[in-house]
Amino acid sequence: MTHSDESLIEYPCDFPIKAMGLASEDIEAIFTGIVRRHLPHQQGLQIKRKDSKNGKYISITIILEAQNREQLDNVYRELSAHDKILMAL
Repeated sequence: MTHSDESLIEYPCDFPIKAMGLASEDIEAIFTGIVRRHLPHQQGLQIKRKDSKNGKYISITIILEAQNREQLDNVYRELSAHDKILMAL
């Protein structure tokens, strides 16, 4: 294993992923749909939603049970590529 492949994260683990976008009725469904596509084994999702002060933006945090780094990378890639998701952390 090369140094760049080493991870401080031990899998499986609970891992929070946050995505932000313009407030819309479907943003939560988009985010949860992406997560469910990559984590079909996950039963319930812990979801925390927070609206910005002026209500224009929304941030959604989902705590998911990640099985490996590839799975997390795929979730981040798809979230980042979606036109309604402005940022994924």
